[in-house]
Amino acid sequence: MARLTLALAIAHATACAAYVPAFSVGQQAVSTRSASPVATAQADVGSIKSYEAAAEQNILERNREGRPWVEQRSRPRRNRKSTAMRKMVRETILTPANFIYPLFIHEESTNTPIPSMPGCERHSLESMIAEAKEAWGYGVRSFILFPKVPDELKTNRGEEAYNPEGLVPRAVRALKAAIPECIVCTDVALDPYSSMGHDGIVEDGKILNDETIEQLCKQVVCQARAGADIVAPSDMMDGRVGAIRDALDAYGFTDVSILAYTAKYASAYYGPFRDALDSHPGFGDKKTYQQDPANGREAYIEAALDELEGADILLVKPGLPYLDVILRLRQSTHLPVAAYHVSGEYSMLKAAAEKGWLDERSVALETLLGFRRAGADLILTYYAKQAAKWLQEDGL
Repeated sequence: MARLTLALAIAHATACAAYVPAFSVGQQAVSTRSASPVATAQADVGSIKSYEAAAEQNILERNREGRPWVEQRSRPRRNRKSTAMRKMVRETILTPANFIYPLFIHEESTNTPIPSMPGCERHSLESMIAEAKEAWGYGVRSFILFPKVPDELKTNRGEEAYNPEGLVPRAVRALKAAIPECIVCTDVALDPYSSMGHDGIVEDGKILNDETIEQLCKQVVCQARAGADIVAPSDMMDGRVGAIRDALDAYGFTDVSILAYTAKYASAYYGPFRDALDSHPGFGDKKTYQQDPANGREAYIEAALDELEGADILLVKPGLPYLDVILRLRQSTHLPVAAYHVSGEYSMLKAAAEKGWLDERSVALETLLGFRRAGADLILTYYAKQAAKWLQEDGL
């Protein structure tokens, strides 16, 4: 055996020596072949024997039972050793009470599927109530309504937004009558009602700020009269939270809460939502009033203003690409923080699940848990009913 080992080593050393180049020192070429193949082989045999000897020794210390032992007192895996232990020390809990369920509604008597948002549809008022009741049965307690307004009712000033017999006020009254204890939120913005597809009044290609706010104040009073528990201004006009708070208080609606879209970014993730409401901008984009996706610190400015003006809840939209912003707001305010798991995020997950590339249930619940871990108290998500059902099945 020793002769065979030596023979192999000599062959290896000879082969290696044939490929060792020479290098120059001044004008003199110097070869790196300083040892014969036999000498090199003998050195290799020594190395092999040393390695074999080391392998026979114990690399780690042994405990009193004779097993390998790393001398480490702190072992984080102890808190992960069983399902019961992991639940006992879990930092973040996700429950259906954390969800706000967005529901798309329209004037039709039948539902219309939304192709870019599998599993979602525009509901008739009757179907909206049935969907809300089913979600309520799984523990979802809050809903937010988004209307698909007929084109013939759309104008630049969005007057339909404060029609007391409009789609949203009728839907609010119907939902509160069907489930009196539920929380009904209403979207506050002009884009569903705008012939221009923008969140505000358009004049000479610009979105008017203060003139838009006057319309929003009429809208929230109309929604509050219908029974809305929370109004959610998503328009991103400067100063609208304070004006809305004053308008509500002036008409006696001091108990109606404001969920402010505090950090709403000019995102590319909103496409499927705009399909659902047929509310794509009629021209340009929304970058003059929604935040630049490149800016994180700017969210502090918006949050400070909204809190000062009377907001009750601060929201970040979209969610997944802006977990850092959720965390920043969580660390800078004592108000509840909400995250919007937007249509593009939802549709990407649905598409991957349909392809069989992801386990939809596991990834959806992990995503929602991630919002909570980042600091969100509330999550607006199209998965609300489905996720609540999954959590119920898991015994949560």
